[in-house]
Amino acid sequence: MAGQPITVAILEARERIGGRAHTVGFDGIGLDMGAGWLHSADENPLAERVEAEGFTIDRTPPPWERQAFDHEMSRAEQAEFREAFAAFEERVTEAAAKGEEGPASSLFEAGDRWNPRMDAISGALNGARFDQVSIRDYDAYRDTGVNWRVAEGYGRFIAHLGERLPVITECPVTRVDRSGPVLKLHTPRGVIEARAVIVTVPTDLVAREHLRFDPPLPAVVEAAAGLPLGLASKLHMTVAGHQDFPPDSQLWGRTDTADTAGYHLRPFGRPMIEAWFGGDIARQLEAEGPVAFHAFASDELVHLLGSDMRKRLEPVVASMWGADPWSLGAYSHALPGHADDRARLKRPIEDRIFIAGEATADGFYGTVHGAWMEGERAAREALAAIGLDAGPAPGDEKA
Repeated sequence: MAGQPITVAILEARERIGGRAHTVGFDGIGLDMGAGWLHSADENPLAERVEAEGFTIDRTPPPWERQAFDHEMSRAEQAEFREAFAAFEERVTEAAAKGEEGPASSLFEAGDRWNPRMDAISGALNGARFDQVSIRDYDAYRDTGVNWRVAEGYGRFIAHLGERLPVITECPVTRVDRSGPVLKLHTPRGVIEARAVIVTVPTDLVAREHLRFDPPLPAVVEAAAGLPLGLASKLHMTVAGHQDFPPDSQLWGRTDTADTAGYHLRPFGRPMIEAWFGGDIARQLEAEGPVAFHAFASDELVHLLGSDMRKRLEPVVASMWGADPWSLGAYSHALPGHADDRARLKRPIEDRIFIAGEATADGFYGTVHGAWMEGERAAREALAAIGLDAGPAPGDEKA
């Protein structure tokens, strides 16, 4: 691209970059409020950059591979649940291979005692219960089983990658005027003209037309509506007497309902507990405010570990992504019958509007690296559309 002039600007609605990859400081450490895992790290293009950029990779196995104690479920019950969940996922794969579609919950075994627990897991995976999740889309997710973390915080790493980029913060785009030969982006700071634009706005903002296209693009709005954002919320708490708990282990609150939380005990070995809330329970607690998260978590942990837990826990910070006007949720899931909407959403419009983000990722949707890879894809398409050579694609042997 030498000798080929191009002006690029990144218009960011927030006062910071990173979206749900956001780390807040506490007592000298970083707490990830949203994205926290380098999922599929052996195929994740961001994982190979962490140490090169001066950050630290933690390769401790994830907590969902190690249940603490046997208070919640006996070891026999744990094995029974793993077998039931594996059988469910096998049914999903078989149905998807046959081209069948519908809610993933339709493949539950009727009356199985583990169905509520599987819906709780779906709350963490999809931000919604399985009755809101497409069979084909759930099957399409790619998970290599390798999951690492950034010790300093995933959000800090992402913010670092963007430090030298031409970002204009607190500059949300409210309308894309495509009526003329040049696109006009309406922002609180005035109108910006562009030959091509890459849109990475969360699907709920597109579906609700918080970002409007003029003339309208009903096909884009419909595709975004088929890929709504689920909700996954976090609560970070300190815990006194943390030595009582095995580091980087996990507990779930209940087995008889999906309205429960998962608890990551001593993440990174710290004297803390990170609580996860997904789907309906996350939305209910968000509506009540941050205090409700701590009250709910305290009740569940008292039930699991004894009454003294209530005085040992202190809340630090809770995420509120559903209430965040620039998020309105966490990550996307395809509604039943809408598995093809990811491909529909990423189709170039007039060869000058390109949509990217985790929602357009085929196998790595819901992840930071999926969003990253889709951003690269859209950037290459945009450069080609205005007649510029993007160079070798990532992973190309000639790169």
